[in-house]
Amino acid sequence: MARVKRAVSAKKKRRTVMSRAKGYYGAASRTYKHAKEQVQHSLQYQYRDRRTKKRDIRSLWITRINAAARMDDLSYSQFMHGLKLAGIELDRKVLAQMAYEDPESFSELTGIAKKALEV
Repeated sequence: MARVKRAVSAKKKRRTVMSRAKGYYGAASRTYKHAKEQVQHSLQYQYRDRRTKKRDIRSLWITRINAAARMDDLSYSQFMHGLKLAGIELDRKVLAQMAYEDPESFSELTGIAKKALEV
């Protein structure tokens, strides 16, 4: 079996890790051993936080909808239930955008939700 000399591939691997570690603080950007560990952690954080971001954004939408609905004397849950009873199928992203950019039309939606709740 032929002998494998790893110099080129090993250097390429190290160069990739070190280029990913640029901008890190202290030894994490200078020494391969520390950079490799930090890059590995960074990739784990990146993977985890792509999912966490979705939760955070949804939470922001709900907070905005709740704040706008309470200005018209409705809680978030009552507002969403009223919309469902009225047959309005708008997602939270659109509702939050309306609450933020167009409060007048959002107030109309709260009026519709209130009427649906009364019936």
